[in-house]
Amino acid sequence: MAQHNHAPSGHERIETNNFLMIVLITLVVAVGGLVEIVPLFFQHSTTKPIEGVKPYPALQLAGRDIYIREGCYVCHSQMVRPFHAETLRYGPYSVAGEFVYDHPFQWGSKRTGPDLARVGGRYSDEWHRVHLNNPRDLVPESNMPAYPWLERRTVDADALPGKMRALRTLGVPYTDEEIAKAAEEVKGKTELEALIAYLQGLGTARSWDKLAAQQSAQAPAAPSADAAPTAAQ
Repeated sequence: MAQHNHAPSGHERIETNNFLMIVLITLVVAVGGLVEIVPLFFQHSTTKPIEGVKPYPALQLAGRDIYIREGCYVCHSQMVRPFHAETLRYGPYSVAGEFVYDHPFQWGSKRTGPDLARVGGRYSDEWHRVHLNNPRDLVPESNMPAYPWLERRTVDADALPGKMRALRTLGVPYTDEEIAKAAEEVKGKTELEALIAYLQGLGTARSWDKLAAQQSAQAPAAPSADAAPTAAQ
């Protein structure tokens, strides 16, 4: 019988040499990773802001910090999912460009309470004031806790310029003028006023009607009743 004692070559050599295979796999993974990751360092942002989205004004930014501090994100989401039932209740579904200036974003993971992504302008400031002081004054069955202390505490105005400078290093385009005026804009404001300002700004960057029309145009058309198959007679 013929003897096959030739030295392995080509692909066979790689398959029979564990060390060589490990080296080549490591090289391929490293090159593939660099090709995907390195370009990100040269992009200003991987997600572009949608038209109308601007950095939070000083009072809203202070209110956002209070929203996070009080754990509101535990019970409320801020992301409308692209489901028909959700868009009927909350408005147009959320898109990534709405959240480019959120550090960190507040999408949330559960809804003990309703989604707040588009709550801005739905209720008056007075409604929010009463609701935050004692939710059961407006919604008797509510299990939301009351936050009466927010009306007694004032915003830490001196901390805001530093926060805005830190956010600017992350890509939020605050100007020197906005940072310089921040402390004065919130001076004497209560934490309740700041939180209400934040809530009233959520989802107001774009016109709901315009956004809903764009999303409806992109959605596949539903089959009409006339197009439904009929049973054979």
